[in-house]
Amino acid sequence: MSSQRHYSPIDRLLLQADAAMRTLIPNSNHASRPSPAIVESKSSLDAEQSRHIAGLMRINHTGEVCAQALYQGQALTAKLPEIREKMEHAAEEEIDHLVWCEQRLQELGSQTSVLNPLFYGLSFAIGATAGAISDKVSLGFVAATEQQVCKHLDDHLQQIPATDRKSRAILEQMRIDEEEHATSALDAGGYHFPAPIKFAMSLMAKVMTRTTYRI
Repeated sequence: MSSQRHYSPIDRLLLQADAAMRTLIPNSNHASRPSPAIVESKSSLDAEQSRHIAGLMRINHTGEVCAQALYQGQALTAKLPEIREKMEHAAEEEIDHLVWCEQRLQELGSQTSVLNPLFYGLSFAIGATAGAISDKVSLGFVAATEQQVCKHLDDHLQQIPATDRKSRAILEQMRIDEEEHATSALDAGGYHFPAPIKFAMSLMAKVMTRTTYRI
């Protein structure tokens, strides 16, 4: 007899609401892995450096909020149970990133973006739409999104001072995980999005990064 639990549509909606609350309310989630930053020594940063790094970490935190919403939306409308499970598992792994970024923001004396509820809602809608179209499109969207995230992380790693090993350690591990998610999605049969769609996604990402850097 299978040990897998089967949820009703109402159960799934309640689980989605719970996931949204835990994503958007600070200190509501717990990472399954310790932050890579804990083994790094604290560095001396001036006020301008701290402000800039906090802005970058706020962008990355909001990116993880969007990732949570995207995966939850896709899991809600996924056709195949194994695809739903893959999306839910990916969302669980992304919680680590969410918590790490939030912890680093607190250490820098800053806070998460007030725009997170808006971006969560938009990302959830996009994820649910992609999942409703097909699992192949849904997985392809994951791959394309994670590839965009990797580009942002590469850019941020170039901007963060070499002396700030705590922030760098977090982003470096996130970069490894995001690349694995992209590869996994394509290996599972994800659709390879054409360049025009990826370009449109990059424009949307720029709107998010420019607004959440400060607020």
